[in-house]
Amino acid sequence: MSHNIHPTAIISTTAKISKTAKVGAYCIIGDDVILHDNVTLKSHICIDGVTQIGENTLIHPFSSIGSVPQDLKYQGEAGQLKIGKNNIIREHVTINIGTMGGGMVTSVGDNNLLMTGVHIGHDCHVGNHVILVNNATLAGHVTIGDGAVLGGLSAVHQFCRIGQLAMIGGMSGVENDVIPFGTVMGNRAILKGLNLIGLDRANYEKSDIHSMRNAYKKLFDKANGSFDSRIQAIADEYPDSPLVSEVISFLRQPTKRRYVMPD
Repeated sequence: MSHNIHPTAIISTTAKISKTAKVGAYCIIGDDVILHDNVTLKSHICIDGVTQIGENTLIHPFSSIGSVPQDLKYQGEAGQLKIGKNNIIREHVTINIGTMGGGMVTSVGDNNLLMTGVHIGHDCHVGNHVILVNNATLAGHVTIGDGAVLGGLSAVHQFCRIGQLAMIGGMSGVENDVIPFGTVMGNRAILKGLNLIGLDRANYEKSDIHSMRNAYKKLFDKANGSFDSRIQAIADEYPDSPLVSEVISFLRQPTKRRYVMPD
């Protein structure tokens, strides 16, 4: 047995474990698991399902990765879980595999921080550089854009989309889609404005941020026509703004939910 694998670990003979991966005490690894280079499992971790974990990902104790969905429609299909590179997954995180009803794949990108107690349900897709704070919960079929931050104890309804660089306040219940760069909060979350600090830290040009602020005001001005007409109006007015274009693209994609709006 490799010196990187603790003797108390239970590993299927068909699992594929990189020689540079480290598996700590009392971990259990199933038949169809792939651990890429320099993955580190601290201890007491269960990894199951058709699951692959990318390079340099660190998983802390008592996490359950690749477990079957909490979905009564699940019939034992061999859904997958794909986790990218350089992720930090803290204690008691649970991530479920995909289902037939959602494309069979749950995915987590690169460079994410999943804090203690986070749950990622079946068929979710989490982008890159996302932070899910303690006990943030994603129901099935949720999509999270790059750079989004979900506060502690927040919960996202199934089929919702959270846009790029959006920020969800702690203890918020999100029932509908959140536009890119939006900030929402509340028991039933409402849109509070733009994540201006996040935009600044992402090194967007001041002029682009200024255009986005003006477009935001016009987009949610109910006195200025229907929502669809306002979308078209700002698309026409800011054709060269990368931030506005991102929001317009998001609003024009198919969705099963409505949008989180200002009060």
